[in-house]
Amino acid sequence: MTQVVTVSCKLKVSQSQAAKLDATLNAFVQALNWVNQNTPEKVTNAVKLQSLCYREIRARFGLSSNLAQQVCRRMAGARKVARQKNRPVKAFKGGFATYDARIFSFREKDWTVSLTTVEGRERFELAIGRYQREQLAGSNPKSATLVKRRDGSYYIQICVEKKPPKQQDTDKVIGVDLGRIDIAHTSEGKNWNGQQLNRVRDHYSRLRAALQRKASKGTRSSRRRCRELLQRLSGKERRFQAWVNHRISKAIVSRAKVTNSAIALEDLTGIRERINQQPRSKAERRRANSWAFYQLRQFLEYKALRAGVTLILVPPAYTSQTCHKCLHIHPDPAQSYRSGKSFKCGHCGWEGDADWNGANMIAKLGAVVNQPRGPWLACQLQGYRKPALYCEAVRAG
Repeated sequence: MTQVVTVSCKLKVSQSQAAKLDATLNAFVQALNWVNQNTPEKVTNAVKLQSLCYREIRARFGLSSNLAQQVCRRMAGARKVARQKNRPVKAFKGGFATYDARIFSFREKDWTVSLTTVEGRERFELAIGRYQREQLAGSNPKSATLVKRRDGSYYIQICVEKKPPKQQDTDKVIGVDLGRIDIAHTSEGKNWNGQQLNRVRDHYSRLRAALQRKASKGTRSSRRRCRELLQRLSGKERRFQAWVNHRISKAIVSRAKVTNSAIALEDLTGIRERINQQPRSKAERRRANSWAFYQLRQFLEYKALRAGVTLILVPPAYTSQTCHKCLHIHPDPAQSYRSGKSFKCGHCGWEGDADWNGANMIAKLGAVVNQPRGPWLACQLQGYRKPALYCEAVRAG
């Protein structure tokens, strides 16, 4: 099993090289848009696309043979993703081109890369630090993506295949409860409060609403300016979410690595559709739908794999309603021992933070999965309610 790591490296580019890269990037994106407009939308096979328009791409845009093939592969991939989401492929924006091993190469002895442009092959020195050198050392990358950023700098995003370390054997499990009041709360008591994050997101929401109102009226130039600001605002909020999720996932995986523990996480697939069926205000729906919990799970998965930490997904049913001390659930389905951030068990009397209780329940379920022949969980309930704890959980990765 291998893991693909993307290493972003800045290129040292001269003025003459910059002109060649700009010409290549423009030709690549123009070719993508031409293929999208002049081939049937239902064609999603790269080989068929290549047979339809390979010669035309080379003649119209001056791309090399392999760059023309990359256009077809990129277009095929975009259409497959769009088909899954039941929407057409939109126009591509400039500033990127994909490369494979035939038109891209990395040389470790002088830390340079060689790229094919519309005017031939060019070699570029990498302006990188210790982290990039550690990731690239001893590697033989086969693919990369050339990107031009808004500030005019050029980056090569190199895909490196690495064999992750063997996952550590352990009977310890750290449970992680995800939510909106606390973005994440671990069974060890560490939590990341979401109140400040909610204030930032509410600020973005108010600003976005004001810009949308202005974008619907006013002069042509003011409407265009508002649309540009909305696009920048969207990118800023997206980067903010990714930054927070990176910090949380890094801290959790680092702690699991130090304590030789596995990580148990709720499998929240489909949670958005389920909670949206509940009657809630517009603001509550926006807050619940806008935070990227799936992105946090993805970050945890790939960081845990790189660190050799086992990640276990457990079913979320009743984890927040079950007492971690006695495994008891309120016998009345319409009631719960949890009230907001507080949890008070009516069976054993335990009282404390509800998210910490949920994280401990997740850790217990994760321990059952991690040690299938070890301790097991059981709970006897009065009345007609079905048992709360079941162990259809899986190891992630």
